[in-house]
Amino acid sequence: MANVLDKGAAYSNKKWKKTIAPYLFILPNLIIFSVFIVLPAIFGLVYSFTDYDGLNDMNFIGLANYIDILTDAQFWGALSRTGMYAAVVVPLLFASSLGIAILLIQQVKMKGLFRAIIYWPTMVSFIIVGLTWKWILGGSFGIANYLLSLFGLEPVGWLTDPFFANASVVVATLWSRIGFFMVIFIAGLQSIPQEYYEAATIDGASKLRSFRSITLPLLKPTSLLVIMLAVIDAFKAYPLMFALTGGGPGRETTYIVQHIYQTGFTSQQLGTASAMSVVLFVIIGVFTLLQFKLAKGGEN
Repeated sequence: MANVLDKGAAYSNKKWKKTIAPYLFILPNLIIFSVFIVLPAIFGLVYSFTDYDGLNDMNFIGLANYIDILTDAQFWGALSRTGMYAAVVVPLLFASSLGIAILLIQQVKMKGLFRAIIYWPTMVSFIIVGLTWKWILGGSFGIANYLLSLFGLEPVGWLTDPFFANASVVVATLWSRIGFFMVIFIAGLQSIPQEYYEAATIDGASKLRSFRSITLPLLKPTSLLVIMLAVIDAFKAYPLMFALTGGGPGRETTYIVQHIYQTGFTSQQLGTASAMSVVLFVIIGVFTLLQFKLAKGGEN
């Protein structure tokens, strides 16, 4: 009887270790996530209902900050510019990263080197990316205008003209993010069984037909992930723009996160800035849920 009890206790102890061990492995990340993400989010939600300015005591003012946002032209202007930026950069990121991924899963020489070169910019911080492109596109010292001058062409206000400033931001974003989404697409493409393509070839299907009928449908979960991550990236974009254009000319490249930062720390309206952050969180959340609904949760 004692032997049976000992075996039962040993089995129970072993089962307990197997149950608790995975949680111990994720505990460090869970603590970091809670301290730097969850707790600030909770504080931000609380601040959004107050008049907190970072210096004086906060007072509860209910929905006043949210009501003020409804009539804040600068907030809606920054949000609309962010939406336009996302509407341009997300499709370009999707199409270019998918196209490059398709090319680099083929049997081509040195494809590993090409993958590394394209992926490398994703490892560079957005501040460095912005400063690098500012050095390239600067009006009086930029490499781009210097090259134009060699051909007798007039310099271009890459960072001072509204159109070219927005175009420069898009180009810098593509350069820094294509590699990240390329890797995701490569993983998705490599998970598609080659037998499908072989059967399509036997049936006489063209490569374009195979792409439409096999690749795109089976890439739906991957495509959903890429679109969601690209949209979230676009709506929280700030360091690259800050380093490249400073939000200018005027407020042409001042997107929503920079406006929230300026409201909170330049104007010292942390309560209002927190309310703006909550609104932005809700917008991104609704958009993500809508994508899941339209894509049926990413299932085929």
